Amino acid sequence: MNNKRYQILIEPDALQDIQNAIDYYDEELAGLGKKFEQALNKLFISLERSPFYAIRYSEVHCLPLKKFPFMIHFTVDEINLQVVIRAVLHTALSPGKWKR
Repeated sequence: MNNKRYQILIEPDALQDIQNAIDYYDEELAGLGKKFEQALNKLFISLERSPFYAIRYSEVHCLPLKKFPFMIHFTVDEINLQVVIRAVLHTALSPGKWKR
């Protein structure tokens, strides 16, 4: 069994993605933004233990949220034991939105 723990690092653009989604959901229904944030945090905890989900493109892994139409886009640094969150995007958006 793998006992390694990966550190989660969230890039500033991904933090903005998260905040935008929280704000949107709170406008739709009070408290829904908090539920989105809790769902996201559960997945971050999962990524700390096992970040090796499918690579979708250019070494970027993707993990969908179950109850919200969003996907976490991240890379894994196996040497430094880090998961870098690159974006948290609505599934209707192209990943090209954040690739620069």
